[in-house]
Amino acid sequence: MIFESEIGDKASLRERVFKSIREAILQGIYKQGDVLRETVIAKELNVSRTPVREAIRQLELEGLVYSIPNKETVVAGITEEDVEDIFMIRRRLEGLAARRAAERITEEELEEMKEAIDLTEFYASKNDIVHIGELDHRFHDIIYNATKSKIMKQVLSDFHTYVQKTRMTSLETPGRIQGLLEEHTAIYKAIQAKDGDQAEKLMDNHIRQVSKNMHLNDEKERIMKNK
Repeated sequence: MIFESEIGDKASLRERVFKSIREAILQGIYKQGDVLRETVIAKELNVSRTPVREAIRQLELEGLVYSIPNKETVVAGITEEDVEDIFMIRRRLEGLAARRAAERITEEELEEMKEAIDLTEFYASKNDIVHIGELDHRFHDIIYNATKSKIMKQVLSDFHTYVQKTRMTSLETPGRIQGLLEEHTAIYKAIQAKDGDQAEKLMDNHIRQVSKNMHLNDEKERIMKNK
């Protein structure tokens, strides 16, 4: 819960409210077709209606909600087509990011990548999908930072966040956790060796595997629904 009295900076409050609502949409708490009411959300987050209104405007710019003139704001969410587009774009951009990271990464960032991999291995032994999902996000975020490109980091961070629910579902596929660990390790070694070509190829394969598992899970869900 967000307490307005605890946050002096209005921009910080606005950003936190925005992220809170966006997270709720991407996690499916606010579902496609749901109506967002400023007064209700403001009460839930313990803030005034102003930052909520500003957050909703920002969400509309991102296409996550849409407004019906003089009526209400409705959740658009992320459709299957959106996810397909995001993965298609990610394959191109994440490969480039891995190449850039191989050229620009610092020793400190390499240590952070290794730590993320070691922790992933630890939680893999416990089949802890929640922590592994968080570490997957951290691993990619380190690469985005290592590009030293604010634009690339912003775009890829948003895309990675948009498909977080799909990424978590992908981890439930048998053998996927071990696959992710092996793919991250190989990407790390290529970046550590300053091998941009190899880093790009390995990242392209990594995103391809996530997308492949997404389709496998979608197919399983369709089969289960038709039984």
